[in-house]
Amino acid sequence: MEIAEKTALVVVDVQQGFDELALSLPRNNPDADENIAALIDVWQATGRPVVFVRHDSVEEDSPLRRGYQGNDFKEYVRARRGKGGGAELLLTKSVHSAFLGTPDLDGWLKAEGIGQIVVAGIQTNFCVETTSRMGGNLGYDVVVAWDATYTFDVEGPFGWRLSAEEAARASAVQLHGGGFARVVTTAEVVRAAE
Repeated sequence: MEIAEKTALVVVDVQQGFDELALSLPRNNPDADENIAALIDVWQATGRPVVFVRHDSVEEDSPLRRGYQGNDFKEYVRARRGKGGGAELLLTKSVHSAFLGTPDLDGWLKAEGIGQIVVAGIQTNFCVETTSRMGGNLGYDVVVAWDATYTFDVEGPFGWRLSAEEAARASAVQLHGGGFARVVTTAEVVRAAE
């Protein structure tokens, strides 16, 4: 795998509110936060661009709503912001895709001459997957660091339920098998980016 010098790391919704959800819902990938931090560290050390995405929920009871503590980035992300040698963007959104946030991610990536993105963050099967699908549809070479993402158990129609692990695997299979992104491990991305 090749990671270009101008590849952007898109860190999706690594916010404190998800720690609240983890108190009541089972999640997968217990090492995801360590892996996300490792990706940020490599990107910043090599001067590559990093996009920090924050979900500003419009739902009044959401742990990600603006003005609520859960809206803030997790501490390890806050501590790393502004520390890299490359370009950095803070993007906010109220929907699943970072490509529908402010400022315009597609426009920023094109202005920076970026054709490849690595996506990590929360939740695998919602905002990470939607951002990755849109990136693929827009023509970007999308890489998803699967173990630098996590999600929670989810219930769908007809009482169907998926565990967090099942939901994450389904997302990975659909992204990779559908040609939207290459789904790989954090270790593979780090080796290619160093």
